[in-house]
Amino acid sequence: MAIRLLIADDHEVVRTGLRTLLAGTGIQIVAEATNGEETVQKALEHNPDVALIDIRMTEGDGLAALGRIKLERPKMPVLILSTFDNPTYVARAVALGACGYLLKGATRDQIVSAIRKAAAGESAWTREQLRRVTGALSTPRVAGDVEVTLTQREAEVLRQVAFGLTNKEIAKSLSISYETVKEHVQHILRKIGVSDRTQAAVWAVRKGLV
Repeated sequence: MAIRLLIADDHEVVRTGLRTLLAGTGIQIVAEATNGEETVQKALEHNPDVALIDIRMTEGDGLAALGRIKLERPKMPVLILSTFDNPTYVARAVALGACGYLLKGATRDQIVSAIRKAAAGESAWTREQLRRVTGALSTPRVAGDVEVTLTQREAEVLRQVAFGLTNKEIAKSLSISYETVKEHVQHILRKIGVSDRTQAAVWAVRKGLV
């Protein structure tokens, strides 16, 4: 029986490439989506065996779509597909329940293998990927039940950090200076008791801020 796959990417060339790449593999693309909102709708409508979702899309990114899908269909295997080998993205994908993270430079065999593993209920994470984010997924110094008070601006900056934006991108997005962003990030890390941005992103996910 064919593996029923949903693919979500806002670039037609990527979707076309995936269709070509997966032809004859026993993997059937049953639905395609071009943005975050459509990804969630089609995942719920078609209930595929596996969803393969890009991160950076319009109308809600792929990680936000992953979180929403997991709320509605917690057992649906979701693979993340990305151009970016970004540890913050990887950590968020782990925290949100993805079963693997593929780079767009992956080979045909790697992609097919990951989809088959996901469909079989197995993890498609590599040891190297999990090793890189182990520290981020460990218990932070501030216990989960301790209330941490962030200012409105700090919360805004933390959400942007969790989305994988750099300080420069955050400064542009929030119309504040680079130095101000840098200062906010330092305050946030100290308040929530973590040592880097990846850990902060995981903390934000677990607290429901993103």
